Amino acid sequence: MPRYRFFWAIVYGLLLTAFTVYAALDVFVISRVYVVVESSDASADSDASADADSSADNDSSDAGTTEVAGDDSSSEEIITETSYSDENITITLTEYREYDTSIYVADIVVSSAEYLQTAFAQDSYGRNVTETTSSIAARNNAILAINGDYYGSQQTGYVIRNGVIYRSSAEKNQEDLVIYQDGSMAVINESEISAEQLLSDGASFVLSFGPALVLDGSIAVTEDEEVGKAKTSNPRTAIGLIGELHYVFVVSDGRTDESEGLTLYQLAEFMEALGVTTAYNLDGGGSSTMYFNGQVINNPTTNGRSIKERSVSDIVYIGY
Repeated sequence: MPRYRFFWAIVYGLLLTAFTVYAALDVFVISRVYVVVESSDASADSDASADADSSADNDSSDAGTTEVAGDDSSSEEIITETSYSDENITITLTEYREYDTSIYVADIVVSSAEYLQTAFAQDSYGRNVTETTSSIAARNNAILAINGDYYGSQQTGYVIRNGVIYRSSAEKNQEDLVIYQDGSMAVINESEISAEQLLSDGASFVLSFGPALVLDGSIAVTEDEEVGKAKTSNPRTAIGLIGELHYVFVVSDGRTDESEGLTLYQLAEFMEALGVTTAYNLDGGGSSTMYFNGQVINNPTTNGRSIKERSVSDIVYIGY
């Protein structure tokens, strides 16, 4: 009898281990595509704005200046190593050295909010569906891009893209960045408003990472505030609004001998000094990547030992 019980104890232990391994793989590794999204060349179909959350729930129950003929709405593009301009989009890149860290800033002015866009990895919404920022950007003909909120690393938190709700399950006290159809921005708390109400209010995009860095022109984080860990310096990515249709994308290096990285408060201080009225922290660490004119501008790294992009769920970009 003791041997019999010992046998079943071993079987139970093996089954429990197998289940635990599968559960971890299911959450962090196994890719699940819930919705295939139209490419950026096609406008979003408003009829497709039905909440895709139900699908997810069911499945988881050159140097110099060049001038070239433009396409789409642009008539003439003027491109240098650090700038881009046409009749609708103006981008200027500047590299700063602050806090013993290299910080890359893209100052952006657009004629319409339609040129501020987002895109999913592999043109698909799902779990553990990832791709490098540069690959997503190139496929979508992005002029400029940064990594997004890495929605795929979370099971909850709003996901709204191009006026379509993909996930409507709220995360308690989660601060989101809302980008409205007119290009304005606001920071909301998911505990206080539904995804459906945000859509009704005219939200085009909702990014769920955070926290807010600057609100109404003032720093919105404390010196000790961090994302899920003790105060530390890391590569960072942020987006900010300076004025009507005037934005900044900011990416810092970190975790290397050349660049220490930023704390959230240092990032907020830097954003405030740029003159933003609203600024929001996006996914950082190894994800932090800035892409411009076909090249990665910064030095993304996860461990500091190699400079390499980490695959992410989504990007925010400027393009047609």
